[in-house]
Amino acid sequence: MTNGQGSRAGAPPAQSEGESNLSPRRRAWAEANIAGRTRELIERDAKVFLHQSVSTPCMSAVKKAEGIWLEDFAGQRYMDFHGNNVHHIGYGHPRLVAAIKTQLDELSFAPRRFTCEPAVELAERLGALAPGGLSKVLFTTGGSDAVEVALKLARVASGRVKTLSCWVAFHGAGFGAASVGGEQLFRSGKLGPLLPGTEHVPPFGCYRDPLGPQHDGRSPHGAECGVACANLVRYVLQKEGDFAALIAEPNRAVPYIPPPGFWRAVRQACDETGTLLIFDEIPTGLGKTGRLFACDHDAVTPDILVLGKALGGGVLPIAATVCRAELDVAGDFALGHYTHEKNPVTARAALTTLDIIADEGLVENAAAVGAWALERLYEMMQRHEIVGDVRGRGFLLGIELVRDRDSKEPASEAAEAVFYAALERGLSFKITMGNVLTLTPPLVTGRADMERALDILDDCLSDSAAL
Repeated sequence: MTNGQGSRAGAPPAQSEGESNLSPRRRAWAEANIAGRTRELIERDAKVFLHQSVSTPCMSAVKKAEGIWLEDFAGQRYMDFHGNNVHHIGYGHPRLVAAIKTQLDELSFAPRRFTCEPAVELAERLGALAPGGLSKVLFTTGGSDAVEVALKLARVASGRVKTLSCWVAFHGAGFGAASVGGEQLFRSGKLGPLLPGTEHVPPFGCYRDPLGPQHDGRSPHGAECGVACANLVRYVLQKEGDFAALIAEPNRAVPYIPPPGFWRAVRQACDETGTLLIFDEIPTGLGKTGRLFACDHDAVTPDILVLGKALGGGVLPIAATVCRAELDVAGDFALGHYTHEKNPVTARAALTTLDIIADEGLVENAAAVGAWALERLYEMMQRHEIVGDVRGRGFLLGIELVRDRDSKEPASEAAEAVFYAALERGLSFKITMGNVLTLTPPLVTGRADMERALDILDDCLSDSAAL
């Protein structure tokens, strides 16, 4: 028996959200590279934390994080082109640290029944920045919780229960967020049963489009790329007619880049069927794709926008659900009611992060340096047969490795080999879907550091040719 993504009942779920922390290659790399205080701390960590995929046991231990760099206890430094997408402004930004210290002295906490100036100011700021007049806000301490708030609000506002989302999407680890998500790692097997009424369609990634037209980085998108996916979404919404919301990442962090016109067609289908559109911009918002919000690329405004990760500047956890004022209809219910809902310190961290992004021109930097990097990756693709596809926007870049370009058989073993070879050279990134090298550098990354990182990747791809 298989689930919706093909795993056998009782079998381990497919690796999708990151590289395996249990593989033989991980153990071999650790034996060769981890020792002393770093190894001691990893072993202590493994004894006290619950073990889970892609997390514990850990890969290494961090002694210092500054700018784009991580450093372990042996002094090994890594350019962090992963960072869980929280490090937009770089690690330990002095301006952010100073602002947090000042706020701790002025007001360290506010119970949720009381308001405070930083929380109100942050809500106002997000309302001013969000696309299309989205202006009503709730804060949570994590993106998964912010997704839960969005789902609850959609139910109340629409009077409906069902949701539509994409397979392979990630929307968080809570039961509601995992239910609308589409990764085996968070929803399959013994983790079920999950939330009822959560239906899924294939993602809009054109390189492996199960619905028909396919393309790779060697050829431009055609209008037909997104038509089949958009038509399927429209068909499902119309066929059942009772969806509360469609929730999706406007730019999948794998990454998948939406074809031209796809989101406009989906927006129209949502409007025609009374379905609310929720955009999850937790990993891609605040400049990662070279625009402040990923949905800005497609000029489509959702009814509800969810932010998180980088909003706290890589220091404090804070997330936000931002929606149309007309959706403020759930006053009789508790959508969130989180203890730190209006925490002045986390709000100050978010406000300062937004200031830094604007004042230092980080969105523009991601757009310019990211465009150069994408061209460099296209050039690398011409020389490395193992690269089947290159895709990206801004500082969200993906290199899909295949054993054969015609069959597109995933080169998962090679991807893991490249990953550990790059680590030994001082570059950290993420493997998604088992064979996609995914680079999400901080927005402070300059041209020289990007070039250095891609030089490392180029060398590692050359070394992997023998696999």
